[in-house]
Amino acid sequence: MLRCISPVDGSIHAERPALPPEAAAAVVEKARRAQPAWAARPLAERVELVRAGTARLGAMNDEIVPELARMMGRPVRSGGEFGGVNERVAYMGDIAEEALAPMVIEESERFRRFIAREPHGVVLVIAPWNYPYLTAINTVAPALIAGNAVVLKHATQTLLAGERIARAFHEAGVPEEVLVNVFLDHATTSGLIAARAFGFVNFTGSVSGGRAIEQAAAGTFTPLGLELGGKDPGYVAEDADVDWAVDGLMDGAMYNSGQCCCGIERVYVHESLFDAFVEKAVAWAQGLRLGNPLDPETTLGPMANRRFADTVRRQISAAVAAGAVAHLPPDPADDGGCYLGPQVLTGVSHDMPVMREESFGPVVGIMPVSGDDEAVALMNDSPYGLTASLWTADPDRAEAIGRRIETGTVFLNRADYLDPALCWTGCKDTGRGGALSVIGYHSLTRPKSYHLRKAKP
Repeated sequence: MLRCISPVDGSIHAERPALPPEAAAAVVEKARRAQPAWAARPLAERVELVRAGTARLGAMNDEIVPELARMMGRPVRSGGEFGGVNERVAYMGDIAEEALAPMVIEESERFRRFIAREPHGVVLVIAPWNYPYLTAINTVAPALIAGNAVVLKHATQTLLAGERIARAFHEAGVPEEVLVNVFLDHATTSGLIAARAFGFVNFTGSVSGGRAIEQAAAGTFTPLGLELGGKDPGYVAEDADVDWAVDGLMDGAMYNSGQCCCGIERVYVHESLFDAFVEKAVAWAQGLRLGNPLDPETTLGPMANRRFADTVRRQISAAVAAGAVAHLPPDPADDGGCYLGPQVLTGVSHDMPVMREESFGPVVGIMPVSGDDEAVALMNDSPYGLTASLWTADPDRAEAIGRRIETGTVFLNRADYLDPALCWTGCKDTGRGGALSVIGYHSLTRPKSYHLRKAKP
């Protein structure tokens, strides 16, 4: 039995029985049989059905927002995820015809030569709890548009999100066998992957989870898309607008209680701005209100699980014991469980876990640097590489710095945003593959070459 334990009060918010292996295999086989007919539908029809499913999902938003608060702790004042979901689906629908069009090499009296894009077949989407709709839709929507069937497995912490996505798309007309929500334990999931049940697997989650997926797929040659951990840095150059940088980076660090794949976890500030930046960052964090996420006045909700909060507490305690300075006192609402107050640390170094290991919580370490070279060296001193946020008045300088950073996305004067026109990707332990953009469609299809000789020489 899979159980969602609410971080709000520790109650069981939802529970569902996990499918036994035989039943799970039967569900996937139904999707496999239904996929060719789905792929044979006109592309424009598939696009419109996906758009309609997205609209139906948006119509549930008033129910989804408090449900998310109860399942994973995000404050209701954040308003859910439909804005981003709609933006991504709209863009991927708009580019579908061009992105999936054959690449014509020759069309002459004698030859027709081109490269087509073929759907993989059945795509498994293993979605995380921190952005359960946004992360799922990144693959669900373009996979369906490209002609794949989709099996969606959601994190137990957001057990009901997959049900809602499937219901919305079914009500809009997507066949039930073409988009299937399933409840699986880890062993059954690994067994299906090892049995080559899927043509493509997309996983968003931890590094250890990504390794488990790779191990399950070993020898099957199943293509994988993996978005794993992050320890995303920010760099504030000497010519940056300090107030703007503080607002952008601190929001990137604390939004969703810091539980963001591309959240800011470490900041490097030019020494000339360091004191001013720290003072303003502390004041920014002091303005947060930790509390029940169902309260409209709450700006910082509980972390999704006590063990996540305990990890952050251990990192902060270890840093302070090693000489770091914690600038915020314990929050009165911090209960030692899921409710964890924000923290800003200085006097930190890369010898401390809080600057090396993923925190995924409302804490940020800030270090002074002498300039670009030191900042780049520190930003690259990480096993992760998802995004990096640069703050400077000079775009050319930012681009030059960006070429030196080991990361998937370079931001200038912003942080923690996914542009659907750009490939969402990472390097090092952050994973491999790319979502959204034209490249997202290429990941969800395979090339197929045609060399058609029409006449004798």
